[in-house]
Amino acid sequence: MEVEKKYTITNTDKETLKKWYELLLLGRKLDEKAPNYLKQALGWSYHAPYAGHDGIQLAIGHTFNKETDHLFPYYRDMLTAISAGITAKEIILNGISKAEDKASGGRHMSNHFAKPEWNIHNVSSATGNHTLHAVGVARAIKYYKVNGVAISSQGESSTSEGYVYEAINGASREKLPVIFVVQDNRYGISVPKSDQTANHYSSDNFSGFKNIRIIHCDGKNVFDSMNAMQEAKKHAIEMMEPVIVHASCVRIGAHSNSDRHELYRDENELQCTKAADPLIRFQKQLIHSKKFSQSELDAIEIETKKIVSEAHAYAISSPDPSPESIFNFVYPEPYISKSFPEGIHNQEGEKSKLIQAINETLKAEFRLNPDTFIWGQDIANKEKGGIFNVSKGMQQEFGDQRVFNAPIAEDFIVGTANGMSRFSDKIRIVIEGAEFADYFWPAMEQFVELTHEYWRTNGQFSPNITIRLASGGYIGGGLYHSQNIEGALTTFPGIRIVYPSFADDAAGLLRTCLRSKGLVLFLEPKAIYNSKEAEAFIPDGFEVPFGKARIRRPGNDLTIVTYGNTTHFSLKAAENIEKNTGKSVEVIDIRSLIPLDKETILNSVKKTNRVLVVHEDKVFSGFGAELASMIGEEAFNFLDAPVKRVGSTFTPVGFNKILEKKILPNVEKIEKAAIELLNF
Repeated sequence: MEVEKKYTITNTDKETLKKWYELLLLGRKLDEKAPNYLKQALGWSYHAPYAGHDGIQLAIGHTFNKETDHLFPYYRDMLTAISAGITAKEIILNGISKAEDKASGGRHMSNHFAKPEWNIHNVSSATGNHTLHAVGVARAIKYYKVNGVAISSQGESSTSEGYVYEAINGASREKLPVIFVVQDNRYGISVPKSDQTANHYSSDNFSGFKNIRIIHCDGKNVFDSMNAMQEAKKHAIEMMEPVIVHASCVRIGAHSNSDRHELYRDENELQCTKAADPLIRFQKQLIHSKKFSQSELDAIEIETKKIVSEAHAYAISSPDPSPESIFNFVYPEPYISKSFPEGIHNQEGEKSKLIQAINETLKAEFRLNPDTFIWGQDIANKEKGGIFNVSKGMQQEFGDQRVFNAPIAEDFIVGTANGMSRFSDKIRIVIEGAEFADYFWPAMEQFVELTHEYWRTNGQFSPNITIRLASGGYIGGGLYHSQNIEGALTTFPGIRIVYPSFADDAAGLLRTCLRSKGLVLFLEPKAIYNSKEAEAFIPDGFEVPFGKARIRRPGNDLTIVTYGNTTHFSLKAAENIEKNTGKSVEVIDIRSLIPLDKETILNSVKKTNRVLVVHEDKVFSGFGAELASMIGEEAFNFLDAPVKRVGSTFTPVGFNKILEKKILPNVEKIEKAAIELLNF
């Protein structure tokens, strides 16, 4: 990318200056008009005015190329969006949350501008979290050798967030072509930046990072901002490393339409910010350069008002979202198995361990789809493949660009998966979200983002990601190594959650995960990775569809609904009960928590009239509560006894084996509860 000259008022041609002025004026007219929609109860209930950021925002949009680049604007980036090509109509449609809104169809908050078809991405209200997404897509830009960059924009206060540090650290380590633009207006809502960081410029906090360049510019000055962004893009592409552009701005207005900035800014400060108005400065430069007359600028203003008026008329008459549409785009369409539509086989042969099933299925799918990637902590070190060796041999076969270690930063692991999956719909990503499921909590902010990406973008972006987590106890691991987390995670719409108990189901479910669109949580009962009870023969290409339970043991007198480690305890308990009492117990391994196979469960309850829900997680607020509630609501007339549950006590899991045994469910506890139900 060659740079012939630096932009100045003197050497910039009139047509370019005119275009810039048109964009600056259009942005300002819309910025000033936005609050009126709220006053008239027409929408735009959240608006963060950008006035005072004009120079840098014009430059970001001007630098962005929708054919090669990816842009992640933040909620104050109205002019950035306009400069990148988003029209006045599209801005107002977003502001008043209309069905035609290109960003989300009215699903996301106003002032969150996006156009996914142009790689202008829909980002979160959690400020700064899209830095990780920019790093992820920059990884794909580098891998696929595209001559472009990822551009992430944010306010200076959001650089205090931990995930911003993780993003910049990761980008510098991997040497990725990403530009982090920091728009510094000296406030985080009402908090002055001196309360955020000791450095005068927050970007200087990263000056010790290797492989990163920091460029400072005057974000109020169009020419200085253009030159900074141009230089940043050239450096990022040619040197293949990240750049921080720190733009000094002023915030002329309040933080947002719900902020009373006169409560923390005095009159002198407010007057000074108005005096630094970048639009007025640019107007004066155009006149003083003698390239434009006042009448020419007036004519542009008249035309701009007309554009805004026409955009308003169109947007106001545009349809609102339909109430019935809320259920659209919660989940993308899954892969449908033709060979194993019920996810069941009766074939016999040499059995595989559960851990072997996962490893071999990963390798098979990586061979099938060359656009499949896996990363996580400690998954690719010489002959070792993770803490449990699940990914053993993968880096040797598929290379360190597709199979690699990540920093010990769970938010980074998950957030960059979100970003990389945005590059192409053909990409499939597997991440080991944490070495143990108990350590996944630092990634929750990014997990939440992933769950509503498909819905929030109105079906325009599906994160095609499988999150693997080694889950559960019975290994003497105590807190952080023995607990279940699915009870909390099943409360989020937008994610499929599967939990195999046998090797064949592990292979079949994982294959479906990697061939489907959308986000899946693949929970692995680590205590039975190598156990004989979980071994099974796996037919070639075996597939288990989402939402298909498996009756592991038929029966007529009681139904046990279970999954994971407790499937094996339940089968043993059922065997003991039949041996000792003659009563037959049906054991249903649900395999898939979301979506749930309600039909198989309800048909069994209608047959046996008694049901015991068993899982390893805590009984209180565990997933079994949802199962019990569903059965109570939809099969009450068929029940001859209350729905009973067995699970862990409402305590953490203790490290001492005596404590662990008391806390976790086992065969004896299940058998005792089942007999109580049979005798009810």
